[in-house]
Amino acid sequence: MTSKASSRHFCHLVIAGGLLICFTMIFFVYNNPTMNWLPCAGKPQFNVCTETCLSAQIITNCSENKQEMTRSVKIAGGGNDHASEITILIWYWPPRRQFNLDSCELAYGIKGCRLIVDRAQIDKAHAIVFYIQEIKGDLQNLLNISRPPRQKWVWTNMESPTNTPQLKGAEVLFNLTSNYRRDADIWIPYGRIVEISESDEPFQIPLKDKLVCWIVSHWNIKLKRVQYFNELSKHIQVDAYGTHFEQRIDNEDYNKVVSSCKFYLSFENSIHKDYITEKVFNPMRLGTVPVVLGPPRENYEEFIPRDSFIHVDDFQSPQELAKHLKALDQNQEMYERFFSWRKDYVSTRNGFSRFHACKVCEHIQNHKGFKIVKNITKWYWG
Repeated sequence: MTSKASSRHFCHLVIAGGLLICFTMIFFVYNNPTMNWLPCAGKPQFNVCTETCLSAQIITNCSENKQEMTRSVKIAGGGNDHASEITILIWYWPPRRQFNLDSCELAYGIKGCRLIVDRAQIDKAHAIVFYIQEIKGDLQNLLNISRPPRQKWVWTNMESPTNTPQLKGAEVLFNLTSNYRRDADIWIPYGRIVEISESDEPFQIPLKDKLVCWIVSHWNIKLKRVQYFNELSKHIQVDAYGTHFEQRIDNEDYNKVVSSCKFYLSFENSIHKDYITEKVFNPMRLGTVPVVLGPPRENYEEFIPRDSFIHVDDFQSPQELAKHLKALDQNQEMYERFFSWRKDYVSTRNGFSRFHACKVCEHIQNHKGFKIVKNITKWYWG
């Protein structure tokens, strides 16, 4: 027992002596900081330093790391919860297309966006979205507005050049373009063909009781689509709907009508590069084969599978097209080949106004450089 007590007493003396030596060393370092013989002064020597000495070193390192992390946070966020947000001002609501201003993350997974419509906050906006159809009478006012140097003004439009007003005097007013054209700064197609997901139901061709259908409201005998329809309808039955035919179709009826037709006339109101609208993507989504009239087949094949549609240019006349459609009506196997792509893909349509604003925000997040559109007229109408 005496031996064990002596041993414990000796250990206590050794520990006390070690602490005394460490404190003495620290005392000399503080009074003569140029001395470098302390093991912890440079790279820590874990086989020499006592626990107290190591604790001091760890605390110092943690303090330095904390200060560095604090500096990083200040640089990234500026100490402001909204500093990292991109603010997008919508100058005019597009007609009949108002939307939830807090929906970018929920709808598209685009975070850090603050959409506003209050023009009093114009100086806080990183970008302003101008829907071109809405500002044609407000151009002079826009030319006189004082704007922050880094603020981006976005020319936003989904109509074709034929149906878009030219804004004379606005050649250098905008910094970015947002449009269905693939050479726009922010590309907004009318729809997309995307990979099928687990949430998508297995595709089945809907029951059909009509051969060819068309829904149209804008009727002008000078339009190519109207001229083509008039000739085609002489050779095949076309179930036609819309204002011109005094059979108005609402959204619910639209889906029922289109899905009940084997073929749908996806005729564009004007023919321009990349102008491929919902008239194509909606029938594809609803299980109907689009018969397209628009840009060349090669352009369509850059957007949708080449065997998913019929192009009027593949036939020498509307009469030959009618003959081909009748043949497909009698051959179910050939008809079903138009839907082979549905095993792997689905057709989707973009929500124009909200999608534009959110994609503008995403673009501003990723592109901080200077940009200006030198000649919007030449780019879009040239």
